[in-house]
Amino acid sequence: MHCPFCGTQSTRVIDSRLAAEGDQVRRRRQCNHCQERFTTYETANLKMPMVLKAKKIRESFSDHKLRDGMLRALEKRPVNAETVETAIIGIKKKILSHNTHEVHSKWIGECVMDSLRVLDDVAYIRFASVYHRFNDIGEFIDVIKVMEQSSPT
Repeated sequence: MHCPFCGTQSTRVIDSRLAAEGDQVRRRRQCNHCQERFTTYETANLKMPMVLKAKKIRESFSDHKLRDGMLRALEKRPVNAETVETAIIGIKKKILSHNTHEVHSKWIGECVMDSLRVLDDVAYIRFASVYHRFNDIGEFIDVIKVMEQSSPT
């Protein structure tokens, strides 16, 4: 592992722990040259299915798009990075359990909305407003009403 600070190849692991409910290994490393410390995460590299977009276009599944969309919705919200990573791994597991060679992007979007609904209501509404292309304030109000009716009191 190269040191992200000085580029030296000589680093050592000082601590390893399971993260994301056991689906990731979190490693604290220290550079033998500059002594800086940094964290790396190790996950299984699984073959994800192709994503079928709305206009019948197929593209490779992108962890980055999934993470970016969720982080954009969660911006400035009180949800820590490890919780987000756990949610992303959960979504990927759900996609893999579908057991097909391709999944519809709409279904992935619904999975993301389900995860965000559990993590943070504001992030859920942000994501839903873009995902469903809200045109006016009435659509926001409708979603909030549905959320209020379905949330446990």
